[in-house]
Amino acid sequence: MFDIVIKIVMLVLFFGVMVGVGIYCRKNATDVNGFVLGGRSVGPWLTAFAYGTSYFSAVIFIGYAGQFGWKFGIASTWIGIGNALIGSLMAWAILGRRTRIMTQHLNSATMPEFFGKRFDSRGLKLGASIITFIFLIPYTASLYNGLSRLFNMAFGIPYIWCIIIMSVLTGIYVIAGGYMATAINDFIQGLIMLIGIVAVIAAVLVSKGGLMSALEGLSKVPADGGSTINGVYNSFFGPDPLGLLGVVILTSLGTWGLPQMVQKFYAIKHEKDIRKGTVISTVFAIIVAGGCYFLGGFGRLFGDVVEKNPDGSVVYDSIVPKMLENLPALLIAVVVILVLSASMSTLSSLVITSSSTLTIDLIKGTFVKDMKEKKQVLLIRIFIVVFIAISAFIAIYQVSNQNASVKFIAQLMGVSWGALAGAFLAPFLYGLYWKKTTKAACWASFIFGVGIMLFTLAIMVFKLFPDNNGFFMQIIKSPINCGAFAMIAGLIIVPVVSLLTPKPKKEMVEEAFACYEKKVPASQKNSLD
Repeated sequence: MFDIVIKIVMLVLFFGVMVGVGIYCRKNATDVNGFVLGGRSVGPWLTAFAYGTSYFSAVIFIGYAGQFGWKFGIASTWIGIGNALIGSLMAWAILGRRTRIMTQHLNSATMPEFFGKRFDSRGLKLGASIITFIFLIPYTASLYNGLSRLFNMAFGIPYIWCIIIMSVLTGIYVIAGGYMATAINDFIQGLIMLIGIVAVIAAVLVSKGGLMSALEGLSKVPADGGSTINGVYNSFFGPDPLGLLGVVILTSLGTWGLPQMVQKFYAIKHEKDIRKGTVISTVFAIIVAGGCYFLGGFGRLFGDVVEKNPDGSVVYDSIVPKMLENLPALLIAVVVILVLSASMSTLSSLVITSSSTLTIDLIKGTFVKDMKEKKQVLLIRIFIVVFIAISAFIAIYQVSNQNASVKFIAQLMGVSWGALAGAFLAPFLYGLYWKKTTKAACWASFIFGVGIMLFTLAIMVFKLFPDNNGFFMQIIKSPINCGAFAMIAGLIIVPVVSLLTPKPKKEMVEEAFACYEKKVPASQKNSLD
């Protein structure tokens, strides 16, 4: 009884702070700029923590850490390192400054609006907004599933009630305060994540006799497939280096093309804050992402208690909860708050991104020609409710239907990330740097990225090509590998199509890039020269 009281008290305090901050920040969410971007006045610490907490959620802690820790062993830590170096350090260094400057110059508040104004194409804006809305839904559904598993482990609450509770609380939290509330809460949540992940790793390793004892135990686990080889799960690159590389690319490079991640750069206050934010975000990712995957790497030490499917295969989403279920009540409460901290920030970021995209990029100017600020904010809030309801319904269906084709959190997230990043990464990156990027190249990337992920989804749902295990089909059948392939392919497709299609209007391009070449007057000392 005392254990439950501790968990409930900490949970109530957590939600109380989150909702309190949301209500306090209502004054900053009265117009579109304030609700969606926090008035473009968010400092480096808040922006860096918002980026990190939106990056890492229950999908990482429960889904990816469990699945890839089981598959690759301790080598899965490379995924966290890749997230820090590619997904945070390089993303901030390459995209941060140019994104902040050009989006303000073009007066764009969303990624679809950026495409529309950068390439002078209403069609691109509409297409990008539809893609964003559709493919953010499975990502949000995957977050609910991860949270529900954790709540079931900690409180014994059925999955469906967990999802409903999380839906209501997320709606209250986001609708109340907009982006500024999420940024402040993300900072608080980020601090909890940093402390929590260190405490949890230490506790799990102690339960197995310490780090060296845990590594020794892992070295005795034979590889899958009836192999008698030991030691692959505590080796440098694990049993499948190529598969590991695919996960690193998807989860690291993918952030460059995700609207909810890139839009963090829109809101940062000054150019000089980019450098500070880069360092903060990278350190945060090393600790949180590296820690999550390092923890998951010891999952096979708990192979006797993890859940199994009827065919004997492991239920990946159950691995991390099973690793934690015997920890002291206080640490269980810390884990619950840790994953809530990660997931609430990601959920708020996703629903703001999707609802603002539908309002600003699809409804405004297309169906309603003249929409006032207050009406836009109201519509954004309404779409937040709709978005949360749809994603919650999908999450409930997925956990209720034992025959559902999309079983694991990682698969849901893989389809979402692959489609969004495969479609948007290359056009956005080249759009910031290369004047010759064309509208046709953007469409080619959109169509290829979405098309190949829909094909992968069809293979998963209808179980197509069961006997075809060639190299290309192995890529296509896996949403993880296919997503990584879509991103890399886009980086080739965009320049090739741009060179083969008519050049964009020179005036339009020069106007877009004028923000990088601002002319300032200078004094001249020698008047007679």
